[in-house]
Amino acid sequence: MVTVSAMVLGAPYAVSATLPADNVDMLYHRYDGGGMVIDGPSVLVRKNAGPQVSFTGQYYVDSVSAASVDVLATASPYTEERDEYTVGVDYLHEDAIMSLGYTNSSENDYEANTVYFSVSQEFFGGMSTITMGYANGWDDVGRVGNETFSEQADRRNYQLGLSQVLTRNSLLGIDLEVVSDEGFLQNPYRQNRYVDPNDPTSFLYQPERYPETRTSTSIATRALYYLPYRASIRGEYRYFTDSWGIDAHTVELAYVHGVNARWTLEGSVRYYTQDAADFYSDLFPFENSQTHLARDKELSTLSGTTLAAGAVYEWKQTSLPGIKRLQFSLLVDWLNFEYDDFRDVTASGNYLPGEEPLYSFDALVTRASLILEY
Repeated sequence: MVTVSAMVLGAPYAVSATLPADNVDMLYHRYDGGGMVIDGPSVLVRKNAGPQVSFTGQYYVDSVSAASVDVLATASPYTEERDEYTVGVDYLHEDAIMSLGYTNSSENDYEANTVYFSVSQEFFGGMSTITMGYANGWDDVGRVGNETFSEQADRRNYQLGLSQVLTRNSLLGIDLEVVSDEGFLQNPYRQNRYVDPNDPTSFLYQPERYPETRTSTSIATRALYYLPYRASIRGEYRYFTDSWGIDAHTVELAYVHGVNARWTLEGSVRYYTQDAADFYSDLFPFENSQTHLARDKELSTLSGTTLAAGAVYEWKQTSLPGIKRLQFSLLVDWLNFEYDDFRDVTASGNYLPGEEPLYSFDALVTRASLILEY
């Protein structure tokens, strides 16, 4: 949100392609909801080497403490940490920016590597911008407590985007993304349940079994409009579909208001809804009742609402030695998710299988960021 706010409030007119300024971006993020707490710092450093080349390096940490409904159903709460490193380079040539980067993400039972490349080209004096991107990822999946368990997953991501300045105060963007996954695509710890053949008032668990391929396509359209009183409004719609039978829709409306030269306030509301995967079920009728079996709540029929608010404070000229600009932001999201066909098996009470209360949860996401431009 911070980047969009600065762009819309400070530059309603199109400008030629330029590299971002040298800066250090320090972020603390925290997610608390659904029995999970995920938090940690992030540090991103960008340094230009002349007018055409810019290098970036980022370190990102997720500390996870989980006792979610998925975990408590078949296991005990756990803690783990994920460390992520990213290095990248941007090259500016006339009105085009080419980006190349590598990311490594590591935790005690998962290793992910990704190489990405993108090209952004401006036309008609910066009025139109086309962006194309490709990323290739290869993951190694393990399982704590089982050193012989080892699986792989390959991921390919294709992106195409168009940004068009419509008027001096409005901007339209359309993005297309296609993702192709192949390999071990399930969680090695999660299980699904089925009715006990010897006792219909209880149920048993069996390992999940997913297809080994997945192709997803999403298309999003965004519109920005700059208002005459130092404010902007943004609308977005995104449609997602995949080969597993999931169709999802996202609608978002955001408002940004510049109070004065230093303070900017923003808020947004987002609504999300999706259908269940073809092989999902909260309760299967019997063991191995179909080829593929899943009880991941994120593959069920669900809907979610997100309310966000934030404030940004910026010093464009500071007295700090070597610091040209300083910006602090605090953003808070409140999320609510409702599941239509995923039931809470941890709920207290005597329930027959398939009659437990439907699951829902709230979450709070907090992000505090400090950017130093030098």
